Amino acid sequence: MRFFSVVIPVFNRPDEVDELLKSLTLQTYTNFDVIIVEDGSTEKCDQIVESYLSQLSIQYLFKENSGQGFSRNYGFERAKGDYFVVFDSDCLIPEDYFEKVNQFLDHTPLDAFGGPDKAHPSFSPLQKAISYSMTSPFTTGGIRGSKNHAGTFHPRSFNMGISREVFEKTKGYKITRMGEDIEFSIRVIEAGFKTGLIPDAFVYHKRRTSFSHFYKQLHFFGRARINVNRFFPGELKAIHALPAVFVVGLFVWLTTIFYSTILFALGGALLTLFTFAIFVHSSILNKSMDVGILSISAAFTQLTGYGMGMISEVLKPRGNQPFSQK
Repeated sequence: MRFFSVVIPVFNRPDEVDELLKSLTLQTYTNFDVIIVEDGSTEKCDQIVESYLSQLSIQYLFKENSGQGFSRNYGFERAKGDYFVVFDSDCLIPEDYFEKVNQFLDHTPLDAFGGPDKAHPSFSPLQKAISYSMTSPFTTGGIRGSKNHAGTFHPRSFNMGISREVFEKTKGYKITRMGEDIEFSIRVIEAGFKTGLIPDAFVYHKRRTSFSHFYKQLHFFGRARINVNRFFPGELKAIHALPAVFVVGLFVWLTTIFYSTILFALGGALLTLFTFAIFVHSSILNKSMDVGILSISAAFTQLTGYGMGMISEVLKPRGNQPFSQK
């Protein structure tokens, strides 16, 4: 019977930890423990954790701030499980998550795995719209957690599991921010380990709760994608560059108003069609026109934020040295 150790790095998010731990108390498969790694927070969640001691096998660890990658390593080093499972603190875990993972591993052994993310029915329209933009086929989110993902599946650390052997051989995260999970997944694959997507092992990911915070997060993601390419040249695929192409395309389209009315009208028509497709698809998927309208802003925020992040990191005068500590 597999034993899982859940490792959750936390920074100033006690309320989120409370909701996450509550969802873990409802699991139908209970052969797991939980390690909360408080990464130098000023708003600690120690009292929250204490309130769950009678319901979960859980330990609370406090350390100086070093970022999520190294905080996960800190938890891995102290974990007892056969598999180490990583969740972001803003996730809610369906009650059959570990049961689905365990059943999948019975017939398809994997050294490292990941799952999709979805919007919980209780999420606000804005949260649902942001979730849609991160998973939609009309945005780059469509390549995450999809059965039709291109190439070898790269687990992402909002919902990720690795075997003990993977950690012992790779030594975990090599960088702590700026694409740390992508860099880690690449090394796991290059070490010869088998990775895969478990489609039914999804989590409800709350993400950011405002467009300004969402933009900042995606801008950081865009920078991270360029940073990973410094470690592994060639890992930046054409599909990853689409947000940057989108941003450049918007700029070029806007400039056509000064020299070509026809090109400006054609570009406007294509943009209108794209916008309408997002609205219709999201409205049907979420059964809400309000979410559909918000999804337009979410998709544009995602694409421009990610694209501008990529462009700014490419233009930044930092040579070829990868970002690792800050």
